[in-house]
Amino acid sequence: MLLPSRSALLRSVLFVALASLPCVACAAISDAGASADEVMARAKNQAAAEHKNILLMFGASWCVNCRLFDKFLADPAIHPIMDKAFVFVDMNTGESPNDKRHTNLPGGEKLQASLGGKGAGWPYIVMLDPNGKRLADSTRPADRGHGGNIGYPSAPYEIDWFVEMMKTAEPSLSAQDITTLRDWLTAHSNTH
Repeated sequence: MLLPSRSALLRSVLFVALASLPCVACAAISDAGASADEVMARAKNQAAAEHKNILLMFGASWCVNCRLFDKFLADPAIHPIMDKAFVFVDMNTGESPNDKRHTNLPGGEKLQASLGGKGAGWPYIVMLDPNGKRLADSTRPADRGHGGNIGYPSAPYEIDWFVEMMKTAEPSLSAQDITTLRDWLTAHSNTH
């Protein structure tokens, strides 16, 4: 009988633990029974009222990297930095059609495609102004090497791109805030 390796067991335990975490950072905008257009209208109103931008994450219930990004946003060292800059929105667009418990947000796939994320994978992260204009997204240009959707930033080039996204979408963040974000991602990277 072949037993799973210790690392395979640890990955399985990590997957179960992360999959059960709620999206703490996304609690501000609820999508229960709403369409993508309705969720975005609420997010734009909230962002305008609070003088913030919108951080939109397209994902799925099964997406481990989506839960890792949720963990990043919810961390006590990170949440205050991100919360002062963004209204958080989470849209499921990658659910299995056979899943009876989880469904895609109506209109979410169309919105993801319109924001450059068709076929990008999950999470696909977009930063928007309060009017819904795209400021930055998680697609790293091919001419910069390692092109494509970075998803949850864990490799050094992905972390670099996420920092570029932050500087573009929220240039008022302090150098210390940027350093805190980079250091947290680097410390929690699986590639160092």
